[in-house]
Amino acid sequence: MEATFHQSEEQSRGLFEMRVGDDTMARMSYSRIDANNFIINHTAVNPSAKGTGAGKKIVVYAVDWARQHDQKILPLCPFAKAIIEKTPEMRDVLRK
Repeated sequence: MEATFHQSEEQSRGLFEMRVGDDTMARMSYSRIDANNFIINHTAVNPSAKGTGAGKKIVVYAVDWARQHDQKILPLCPFAKAIIEKTPEMRDVLRK
């Protein structure tokens, strides 16, 4: 079964989710700085998805979403920060 990705936001808090069927494989919470900038606070992977690349896939989804919506990211989550900083083609979304 293929993974689907979802983004939701309420007030200044948001969530990216990766699901396979009814199961959430990974999720990433974020907080708004302003209309064009957000902070990635935390990335979590379902224990059943460990080692599958689910964590990196949710980071890639967040980066792609940020590009499509003209957003910049401040990754305070150590995992997301490491993925983005180690991948030169993702650095364009970093908030300077």
